[in-house]
Amino acid sequence: MAKMIRKGTTDFVSRNWLIFYYESMKETAMQVNELMGSTGELSELKWNRFNDGFPNLQIDKKDAQRLESFYGTCFIVSFHSPEVIFEQLALLYALPKLRARNFRIILPWFSTGTMERVETIGQVATANSLARMLSCCPLGPGGPATIVIYDIHALQEQFYFADTVLVELKTAVYLLRRKLEQLREENPDEEIAIAFPDDGAHKRFKSKFEHLPCIICAKVRDGDKRKVSVKEGEPKGRHCIIVDDLVQSGGTLIECAKPLKDLGASKVSCFVTHGVFPKESWRNFIGSDLIYKFWITDSIPTTCAQIAGQAPFEVLSLAPLIASYLQGSMEADE
Repeated sequence: MAKMIRKGTTDFVSRNWLIFYYESMKETAMQVNELMGSTGELSELKWNRFNDGFPNLQIDKKDAQRLESFYGTCFIVSFHSPEVIFEQLALLYALPKLRARNFRIILPWFSTGTMERVETIGQVATANSLARMLSCCPLGPGGPATIVIYDIHALQEQFYFADTVLVELKTAVYLLRRKLEQLREENPDEEIAIAFPDDGAHKRFKSKFEHLPCIICAKVRDGDKRKVSVKEGEPKGRHCIIVDDLVQSGGTLIECAKPLKDLGASKVSCFVTHGVFPKESWRNFIGSDLIYKFWITDSIPTTCAQIAGQAPFEVLSLAPLIASYLQGSMEADE
C-alpha cells in the first residue's frame, strides 16, 4: 500500500504519478508506466471529436475527482502536426483547473524550434508563438506547470516562455551512451568516435562524450560550391557516429558521412533525437551503403510508424528517461 503524506489539508499518494498522454504517444506512455511500477498510473482519455471536427474530450470522472491526491500529474504530448495541437492544449489547460499537483508537461519535440528568429521584416518566429501558447497553462495548487523538452533546437528558446511556467531542458544523448555500452560488449575491439556535423553540434554535445575521441566536420567552399570536410579528428579505422539534435532531409548527415568514409572510417552511423523527415525523406537512407545504423528516438511518433522495421533505422524510446525524471533519478539529468 502506498504511503499517504499530508500536505496542508490534502492527503496525496507518496511520489505516485497519474500519467495522461496524447493518443499517438500511447506506446511511450505505456513503457513509462511499466518502468515506474507502482509509482505510475495511466489515465485513459478518449480523443473524440464532434461531427464538425472539434475535440470532444472527457477525462475519466474517477481520475478527475482524485487528481489532487497524487503527488504529481504528467501529460506526455506530441505536437507533431498543427492539426493536433489545439486539442492537446485544451487538456493541458484543464488539468491544473482540476487541481493537478506538480504538473509536468512532457514535450519531447518542440516542433517550431527551427523557426526561432526573424531575419527579414514580416517573418514570424513561430517558436515564440508556440512558447506563448504553452505559457498560458494555468497555475495549479502547487504552483506553475513545468514543461520538459528534449534537445530543443536552440537553447535560447527557453527564454521565449513566460514566467507563468517553468522550463526544464533535457537531452536524449544518454540513450546513445547506453547503446554505445552495448556495442562495446558486442565488439570490444571496435574503436568508436563521435562525429559532429558542425561546430554548433560539437559545442552542444561534446561534454556528453568526453571519454571518446571527437571528430568535427564543417562546410568549406570548393569553387562555387560548398562541401563538407573533416575539420578536426581522425576517422580512420573507427566506427564514427554522427550526433545532432534533429534531421530534416538528411542531406547534411549524408554529406558528413562521405568524407568520414573517404578518410577510412570502418563504419558510419547516425544518432539524432528528432527524426523529422518531411515528405518521407527518411527514404534517402534506405539501402544506403554509407550509413550502418541510424538511431532516432520516439519523440515524433508519426516518423516511428513510418520507419518501423526499415534498416538502417532503430528507435530508442525516451520512456526510460521520462520515467527516471518523474521518479527523481539523477540518471535523467546526465
